[in-house]
Amino acid sequence: MNTPVLTIDEQANIESGSWFSKLSQPLRNAILSRAVVRRVHDGALLSSRGEPADEWCGVAKGAVRVSSVSLSGKQITLTYVEPGLWFGDISLFDGLPRTHDANAHGATTLLVVRKADFRELLSQHVELYDALLKLNCRRLRLMFDVVEDLNTMPLAARLAKQILLLARSYGIEEGQEIRIGLQLAQEDLAQLLGASRQRVNQELKGFERDGAVRIEPTRLVVLSKDKLLAISER
Repeated sequence: MNTPVLTIDEQANIESGSWFSKLSQPLRNAILSRAVVRRVHDGALLSSRGEPADEWCGVAKGAVRVSSVSLSGKQITLTYVEPGLWFGDISLFDGLPRTHDANAHGATTLLVVRKADFRELLSQHVELYDALLKLNCRRLRLMFDVVEDLNTMPLAARLAKQILLLARSYGIEEGQEIRIGLQLAQEDLAQLLGASRQRVNQELKGFERDGAVRIEPTRLVVLSKDKLLAISER
């Protein structure tokens, strides 16, 4: 049985990742030598909230949806892990169960490092401790920003800001337009913002009337970053 390997594009996504690319070459080589390639289909469950953690993963293609279900049964999406980013280290550090559910969003390729290999990397490369500390500090800052936005900004401003973030992470420039490569239904956007699909739909239609975006069945196209920025700052 042949061991799966990354395609050229998948390898490029990992190597150019904002966190991974800043590591020393010896550490990058060590991580890649211990990682195995796993390809999963859209919607595949990668881990469940409350289960023991035994893997650290990097996204080489597609995306990973990190979510949970509230006490009332409402689905809440915290984030989408984009190509080039790594996740799953928190539970490997503190030994506690997974904090959220993780599902593939679209056909997804992962680099998977098992718990024993993760610990070996930490013992052999002190640099990894510092790099992961900085990564988790960045995550914490982003979480504080989200909490602040949720408590201080109207939905229209939060939605415009979220679209700009998605355009930065998944944007594909087509002339003057930016097509968001991540397929998101309006329900997906609503779960990201903690709002109803109906309210998100109303705001998006307003953005479209203003010439800020174009709504397609499963994608958004940014027509004017300046208009979205102006909405986000209201």
